[in-house]
Amino acid sequence: MDNLRNIWKPELYRIQLEAPKPHRIICENRPDKPEFYGKEYHGIMGHKEATLRLQNEPNGAYLIRRGNDFNDFYTLTWRFNDKIHHYKLYYDGHHYLKDKRYDCIYDLVADGLITTHMELKARHILEMINSRASYTESPYVTLNRRKLTTLQRKQQANRQLPITTTDNASTLELDKKLVLDLTPSLEENPLLQSKYSKSHTFKVHTFKGLNWCELCANFLWGFTAQGVKCEDCGFIAHSKCSERVPNHCVPDLKKIRGVFGIDLTTLLNAHSSTLPFVVRKCVSEIEARGMDSEGIYRVSGFADEIEALKMAFDKDGEAADLSQFSNINVVAGTLKLYLRLLPVPLITYDVHPKFVQATQMKTPSDQVGMLRECLDLLPKAHYNCLQYVVQHLYRVSQMSEVNKMGSHNLSTVLAPTLVATPPAVTDLSFEIRALQALIDYCPAIYYQNK
Repeated sequence: MDNLRNIWKPELYRIQLEAPKPHRIICENRPDKPEFYGKEYHGIMGHKEATLRLQNEPNGAYLIRRGNDFNDFYTLTWRFNDKIHHYKLYYDGHHYLKDKRYDCIYDLVADGLITTHMELKARHILEMINSRASYTESPYVTLNRRKLTTLQRKQQANRQLPITTTDNASTLELDKKLVLDLTPSLEENPLLQSKYSKSHTFKVHTFKGLNWCELCANFLWGFTAQGVKCEDCGFIAHSKCSERVPNHCVPDLKKIRGVFGIDLTTLLNAHSSTLPFVVRKCVSEIEARGMDSEGIYRVSGFADEIEALKMAFDKDGEAADLSQFSNINVVAGTLKLYLRLLPVPLITYDVHPKFVQATQMKTPSDQVGMLRECLDLLPKAHYNCLQYVVQHLYRVSQMSEVNKMGSHNLSTVLAPTLVATPPAVTDLSFEIRALQALIDYCPAIYYQNK
């Protein structure tokens, strides 16, 4: 499972978080204001006056004006990177500068600020995305390797095509060969020349929540129309990456994506739920028969059984039967795998600095106060899931005399999974201490004044 640890690349997400936010400069009582603009409209105003108006405003400040009565366009003026920029702005039922259409000005400005920020700060990453992406090493294939292999075996059986291997070939080697056989570069593969040789039906898509490209593993940055999605199988990608995705679209692969590796907020919205069923079912099973298991969460379960349980969750969802896995460490390992594969960990990147700062507070009450402030900054989905997990870990720690897993041991094992840590950080001692405090002070944090 180690090859799954860093499958998603958060750099673009972290850079997007730094983009300036729209800040509307208001002009009151404009009788000449067009009905499709709001108080950001300032009437007829020249470049120099607009520049002076925004000169002392923060980056992200914007207004809309008109150069003169004869122009067939309006002008969007904003402050970005400590400079003033002017753009021709049009309206035809939707607001637009170039190709993208927006329902409201705020969306246009928010997306424009993110786009210009990414072009300025992430150019090297965007150029790399356009040059490096291997389908066989993509998150889509990596996460679903066993299922894709199973799917091909079924297709081969239906067509009575033998699977060529040697008696002493390992299962791992067989799986690798079969996955490679799914790539369209092997034109002699009859599967690809028939059912598997189908083009994706990609359409530009506006994604709600956070999403990552299933080809290159990088964040789908932007405010709207961040990438494309196949209407038939659900494969999502950057527009540029979609040009390199092979003709391997199978409509029922929608079901193959499952629940692992999906952004938490996106998943819960899709399932109309407040908690991932993987987390709830695993925690319930561990608390039913694993609380006294020595080394719970530290002792590894068998990788093939963890993969089997992962497949069961992806296939059967809520109906997955955990009782068939007698080794409780398999259930704990599957829960850790699910949490590790979240593109954004439960304790998010923007909360991380304040989270570790809590360890520097002098008194327990100050630490509790700081930790509460951190939790309040989390997205609602992350807040609820983290609360459920931490309360569970607190109960585990209360049985440490039996299971040998006190709050420090649990934090040492789970901090790399639960806390979003910048790549430059190699010493997790602060993260471990902060997570330990979260577990130790769980009753005070979650049960009082809430």
